[in-house]
Amino acid sequence: MIEAFLGIDISKKTFDVALLVQDKISSHKFNNNIQGFQSLLAWLKKKEILLLQACMEATGIYGQALAEFLFAQKISVSIVNPARIKGFSQSELARSKNDILDAKLIARFCKLIRPKLWQPIPQSIKVLQQWVRRLDDLIKMLRQEENRLDVAEDCLKKHLQKNIKHLENSIKEVRQIIKTHIHQHPELKKKSELLESIPGIGEATIAQILAFIGDVSKFNNAKEVAAFIGLNPKQCQSGTSVNKRARISKTGDAGLRKAFYMPAVVAMRYNPIIKEFSMRLEQSGKHKMLIVGAVMRKLVHIIYGVLKTETMFKHHALK
Repeated sequence: MIEAFLGIDISKKTFDVALLVQDKISSHKFNNNIQGFQSLLAWLKKKEILLLQACMEATGIYGQALAEFLFAQKISVSIVNPARIKGFSQSELARSKNDILDAKLIARFCKLIRPKLWQPIPQSIKVLQQWVRRLDDLIKMLRQEENRLDVAEDCLKKHLQKNIKHLENSIKEVRQIIKTHIHQHPELKKKSELLESIPGIGEATIAQILAFIGDVSKFNNAKEVAAFIGLNPKQCQSGTSVNKRARISKTGDAGLRKAFYMPAVVAMRYNPIIKEFSMRLEQSGKHKMLIVGAVMRKLVHIIYGVLKTETMFKHHALK
């Protein structure tokens, strides 16, 4: 049976597709809405495709509805880290870039790599993701208004203060909504209680973990979770002339990675395992930021172990 591969380049209002069948490729543009999804399906039916795998980049919320639509039509879908597509583009020495070319690139990537198939997330997780993103947005808006207040003329200060108070109340409200949502769903509540047992992990980080890491059984090990977040170390060494300090790859979820920074700093003071680990690194002369990155990865390993084994954090058991 002849296989076909559909590369999809998503934007807010439209999406471009490239259908690769053997060595022939055809492309089209559709609106990013239900009418566009139906038009895509009709276009594919005209091609008389029997075995199809679609692939798109993980671009936040823009591709979610299309992925769910294709899955409901029993079409195999893969959603991959944009960094993988970028690396594949570099391997092809691609010099030009536009939406159609990107869709064709993704189709070729899909044919060669055969990325892991995507599964829709449960509704409880989808709702949690929406509220966590909303909380992040409100916090950003609050910081922006506070920064404006610092340099504002007296004529604006009263208005800014009023809006700051409104944002503070909204943040408090959304935090409570997130807390209630987690407690209303037994699986989320159970995982939350497990994560609460880890020193350094607070409510904000727990919400991020539950929303954007979710079921750790989809990962083979803790290293895969660290890579998913973008905390895996990236070496820069070549021969004897190039030997730069290792850094984290930053190829994963930036928001999730950011959520691990403060817990890592707190854990270095209060989590016995992390404290001992960071002290060893410091004594060996490691750079401060390298230590923080290593601590963030260590936290990921502990979180993975706690969720995978479904047991509370225990100092002696995790050494």
